[in-house]
Amino acid sequence: VGCDRSKNLVDICGEKHFQAFVCDALSVPIRSGACDACISIAVIHHFSTAERRLATIRELARLLRPGGTALIYVWAMEQEYKNQKSKYLKEKNGSKNKDKEINTGTAQTPLSDKGPDNSSEDSAWSNQLLKDSKDESCSAKPVADFRLPVHTNRTSFHSQDLLVPWHLKGGTKKKEESADTVLVPGGSKESQELSPVFHRYYHVFCEGELEAVCRSLDCVRVQKSYYDQGNWCVILEKL
Repeated sequence: VGCDRSKNLVDICGEKHFQAFVCDALSVPIRSGACDACISIAVIHHFSTAERRLATIRELARLLRPGGTALIYVWAMEQEYKNQKSKYLKEKNGSKNKDKEINTGTAQTPLSDKGPDNSSEDSAWSNQLLKDSKDESCSAKPVADFRLPVHTNRTSFHSQDLLVPWHLKGGTKKKEESADTVLVPGGSKESQELSPVFHRYYHVFCEGELEAVCRSLDCVRVQKSYYDQGNWCVILEKL
């Protein structure tokens, strides 16, 4: 049984005759102890506070029967580990997936190894948005900069909390819809069209961070912790 925040992705599962439903990872409508195993791929890194990330893992553990196991994957801050670059860094914009629409729910894992699209326009546009969004009514010397850095795709991470541009190629967006747009480069003027760019929040995990969060729960034990292609991963057992 699968679940996702995105109704569109859940609908795709239904079309393929898989069981899936829409829900929030902080509140899954399944009774406690009902699952032999749970998998959380590229979900927890989208929660913006340590409290919510911990609550998500606690909810995952609640679903498990005693002795049940859970697998968790999150993006790693360390995209180069033990002198090896992750597939995310190696994959270039000229790959065979270049013209495909990016699936905004995928992880950078062997299970689904697509990542955010690498478009130079994304970063330039995002930087302009940040510049334009500055509140001129604020004092000249604000106490703190509330803005999150916008990541340049296919590069190493320079901050744990950031926005990643997701550029959906080949799509058009109505003016009233809430998405930033950029002009797709290349081709004739007739072939160029506006494509939406979505800025998704990520908290990328440092080495040992995911494991430490899991160990703070007394209802589970960490069976295994490892690095896999730009992700930190743990396998938990329900006590």
